Amino acid sequence: MKTLLFSAKITRARWYSFCAVLAVAGVCSGAQSRLETLAKACRETPTASRRSALLSYARAHSKDQEGALARFALGAISFEQKNYSEAIGNLTSAAARLPKLADYCAYYIAAAHAASNEFDKIPAETAKVRLSTVASPLFAKAVLVEAQALAASGQATQAIALLRKHYDALPQPDTDAAMAAAYQAANDLPNAAAYFQRVYFRYPSSNAAAAAGAALETLRKSLGDSYPPAMPEQMLDRANRLLTAGDYARAKSEFLALVPQLAGLERDQARVRAGAADYLANYNAAAYKYLKSLELGPSEADAERMYYLAECARRLNDVDQMETTANRAGILYPTSPWRLKALVSAGNYFFVHNQPDKYEPLFEAGYRAFPKDPAAAYCHWRIAWSAYIRRKPNAEDLLREQVSSYPSESTLSPAVYFLGRIAENRNDYPAARACYSKLVESSPGYYYGIMARHRLEDPKLAVRASAEVSRWLDEAAFPPKKPAPDLKPSAVTVLRIERSRLLRSAGFADWAATELRFGAQKDGQPYLDAIELARSADSAHEGIRYMKALAPGYLSLTLDDAPRSAWELLFPMPYKTDLVRYSRQNNLDPYLVAGLIRQESEFNPQALSRAQAHGLTQVMPSTGKQLARKVGVRRFSTKMLFQPSTNLRLGTYYLHTLLDQWEGKWPETLASYNAGKSRVTEWLTWSTYRDPDEFIESIPFSETRQYVQAVLRNAEIYRQLYDKRESEAKAVPKRSTASPKEARKRSHTRAKS
Repeated sequence: MKTLLFSAKITRARWYSFCAVLAVAGVCSGAQSRLETLAKACRETPTASRRSALLSYARAHSKDQEGALARFALGAISFEQKNYSEAIGNLTSAAARLPKLADYCAYYIAAAHAASNEFDKIPAETAKVRLSTVASPLFAKAVLVEAQALAASGQATQAIALLRKHYDALPQPDTDAAMAAAYQAANDLPNAAAYFQRVYFRYPSSNAAAAAGAALETLRKSLGDSYPPAMPEQMLDRANRLLTAGDYARAKSEFLALVPQLAGLERDQARVRAGAADYLANYNAAAYKYLKSLELGPSEADAERMYYLAECARRLNDVDQMETTANRAGILYPTSPWRLKALVSAGNYFFVHNQPDKYEPLFEAGYRAFPKDPAAAYCHWRIAWSAYIRRKPNAEDLLREQVSSYPSESTLSPAVYFLGRIAENRNDYPAARACYSKLVESSPGYYYGIMARHRLEDPKLAVRASAEVSRWLDEAAFPPKKPAPDLKPSAVTVLRIERSRLLRSAGFADWAATELRFGAQKDGQPYLDAIELARSADSAHEGIRYMKALAPGYLSLTLDDAPRSAWELLFPMPYKTDLVRYSRQNNLDPYLVAGLIRQESEFNPQALSRAQAHGLTQVMPSTGKQLARKVGVRRFSTKMLFQPSTNLRLGTYYLHTLLDQWEGKWPETLASYNAGKSRVTEWLTWSTYRDPDEFIESIPFSETRQYVQAVLRNAEIYRQLYDKRESEAKAVPKRSTASPKEARKRSHTRAKS
């Protein structure tokens, strides 16, 4: 496969404009200050000597902002240590000189008064939070503290009114617990019980649920016949939520306890879900035996039972029983959503075992019987792809139907891409160009957008796009293109960033991060908040996660749509010296290695997977031990895999050996790195793949398929970001049929995908 090119200019002017605005505003973000060092140390270990050092700093800077920040830190630390009088004194002293953090000072003063039962002093402080210059991340907490104060001081009606006014903006279950307490204080016990029930049934895994349960027992006794009984739906909902939260033992216990209390459908659902809890906890034989023993009449509960029976059979390797149960569900419950789940599960089983005669009828039944369900797009795609890869004459019609009828982003792009490949194969270059141009326009940073850009570099495609195909694609339900982010910071954004930096310099980096995350949701400029948060992060992997969380959808942008700084935070190159050194030593493209690490660990040297893979390149301890002997690492221990240099040395060597085994073919190499070489060897026998694209899309494990695409995509973005600046990295190798020895001689650093 030829080099993937991600051609786009990277404009710096807009980012410089952002920096200039912040500079004018007097905002600076440099190395950790003396105050930050003192405050962090005191907060982590609040000894008398550390508190004394911070107090001395505050006194030495009593006339300036630094002194006010030191007082703020002392007050906040005292609050965390439950020394409320000292907290109030220091925060009150800081407030007058910290107008930009007035809401923080006010809230923690109010909270300290609440903890001291000084309720009359709270409303004046919480009002300052509500009237903050910018929306405060402490607003919800302030409302709850004020409501608590009102209820405790005999003003329960006002507390209820305050909570109702802001109900939708407040967090749960704290708000319902506060409503319950306020109604209790107002002696409106039926309403108190109703809100305690909300907490108990809707949030069973929360700390508030246990207190709510105890309160309900008391209210049940005092109200007698006036106690509002819980509805069956509420009781089932609580157990269902425990099941969803993975608390299978408690969920099973509650389902079984509910059986005598319920009737009809709800009773049968509780019985079935007790077995589902065992299945989800991997007690497959016990779950199967129990579910098989249940005698239910025709209902959704029985459809659910049959789904779990089929799932248990699959796990127990009783494929015939799985298939029989799924088919029987289709006869008895043709429109039940549980039947669709059974069809998809059984279809996937046969799909990963390459049995199209088995999975095609199942997936076809899925999209025909449930055309409006989101799963229909996936079912139809499995049929369309099977037709394409098996060279069936109806493949093009099915791909076009995929585009027109199932606008699911995950299947839309590959459908359009392979329609382009069909058009190319019959020399219809205008139609192919229309397909590829649409992908480049709609998803420039995603895998198929990059692949489409690559296809358009072929001179044969230097033609006018088909107007007819373009019109048809324009009518398809592509996700709306995200506009380029607004990079001119508003006054609110500048103030938000200033506030975060003040909090950071006072030793409260976690509060600073919360401030920026809140701003990203509230102020409409998430990229600028994300950049600030990522730049101030302690590590590259934290920066990546901040950028992903605050600025999702970045792959729908071109490199020109966002500042280079944002892209370099999303695609950093930490440990560059060792990364380049060991990549070159093993004839690997450093950008592809960087792309792999970003996908494996996001550059977290301490990353540890559930399978116990370690470090940057996620090396298993047993593999690491073998590799260490081969490369000459002495006295190897598993802990060494957390050392970036050692991990890179071993990981690149392992990647090099895999690449040799696959004769320079990167898709197969990456798939093997993720799923194991034996699986890839088997997958390659499933079809005669005309292009690497076809092999990648045919990988039956979604995780592995997406992994290969993501690594190749990452590598291309890395290359575009850094290659112009640094010419030392070469391209990724082309597909080759050369022997491993010949492949090494030719170099593994030429591009392919």
